[in-house]
Amino acid sequence: MHRDFLAIPDFSAQELRELFQLADAMRAGTFVGHPLAGKSLAMIFMKSSTRTRVSFEVGMWQLGGHALFLSPRDIQLGRGEPIADTARVLSRYVDGIMIRTFAHAEVEQLAKYADVPVINGLTDLLHPCQVLADVLTVRQHLGGWEGKRIAWIGDGNNMANSWINAAYRLGFDLTLACPEGYDPDPTILARGQTTAMIRVVRDPAEAVDGADVVNTDVWASMGQEEEQERRARAFAGFTVTSALMAKAKRSAIFLHCLPAHRGEEVAADVIDGPQSRVWDEAENRLHAQKAVMATLMEDTAQD
Repeated sequence: MHRDFLAIPDFSAQELRELFQLADAMRAGTFVGHPLAGKSLAMIFMKSSTRTRVSFEVGMWQLGGHALFLSPRDIQLGRGEPIADTARVLSRYVDGIMIRTFAHAEVEQLAKYADVPVINGLTDLLHPCQVLADVLTVRQHLGGWEGKRIAWIGDGNNMANSWINAAYRLGFDLTLACPEGYDPDPTILARGQTTAMIRVVRDPAEAVDGADVVNTDVWASMGQEEEQERRARAFAGFTVTSALMAKAKRSAIFLHCLPAHRGEEVAADVIDGPQSRVWDEAENRLHAQKAVMATLMEDTAQD
């Protein structure tokens, strides 16, 4: 029976710890196996990407396998073939499927009908691979997430929802500062609050106060460009500036999933400054996803 990775709670807290340990070993170069030798990953991109495509493709190659890039122009999904049919067919050819798309229901349907592991590379609801990389970055620079306070500044988007899911599983404190009308998914938030201290506030300064990690994202995600002006008004005062960072702990780190719009959601002197860990964070997409692929698509015994 295969397993999928559609959301962070698909793994238990212990499984997430093991995943991070494996990713650490991959980053350090102490994991030298090729557990996916002879295996193939189909990568379906309904949304364009830099980090997701390169990290999955390079990661699959480093694990000994092969990745196929499939855009809507390349496959029949773009011409209306049902997702269920695509899932059944790809399962006969490949050993895993990664998809980056709009509706989360599409990923769930793909997983329902596929006979191989399905990995959520991003939906409008969740971005679990990115938040795995983010938590890995927190572990890398702060020694772990236990007892840490995470601040999210901005839209209650797929990143915010995945941070809530991570707090739900791992138990760290999370405060999200979102403008009125831009809150995270209420169902995901309510579940997260059953196991972790998770708050939604309106004042970024309140969220950042004493935080170990300050995190943000663009104000208008892919597909929301027509909302840019309205969102810019709604998010006035939500820019992560050096003055806002000063309210966090002196040891605090800044994260951003990228791409970034300097001067909008983050000031240039913050993202390019000494507290920024965004480049390590981007690199950690590779290591976190390699750990996910190795875990789902093959055992991780070294060859």
